[in-house]
Amino acid sequence: MMQITDLQKIGVGLAGFGVGFLLLGIILLFDKGLLAIGNIFFISGLACVIGLERTFRFFFQVHKAKGSAAFFGGILIVLFGWPLIGMLVELYGFVLLFSGFFPVAINFLRRVPVLGSILSMPPIGTYLDSLAGNDQYKQMI
Repeated sequence: MMQITDLQKIGVGLAGFGVGFLLLGIILLFDKGLLAIGNIFFISGLACVIGLERTFRFFFQVHKAKGSAAFFGGILIVLFGWPLIGMLVELYGFVLLFSGFFPVAINFLRRVPVLGSILSMPPIGTYLDSLAGNDQYKQMI
């Protein structure tokens, strides 16, 4: 069993607060203060969970340069006072950066008891299969 350090526990809390502040900032009509705090908490939480060196290696890989530039550029746009445009740019960068994790996350969510049956419904399941890169839905047709 893998041991979780205190720093990683703090990192999970920071990332959770970051996501919470981001959602609250979006609900409150793109409040730039909440969005900025959420971005700072999320990135610092990620750095605490996986470590500074691995965080830098993740964001500054050559093949992820476009996603990193969009993600950090979106954060800067939010800080400069255009929260809606900044969040759209940031979302684009997030999708480019973390698209490799989507199949793993989708397959994990399909194993959750109630949520798995909802995600396996025909229209939702077909879309998620195409998003995850599964070709099982093509065999059904």
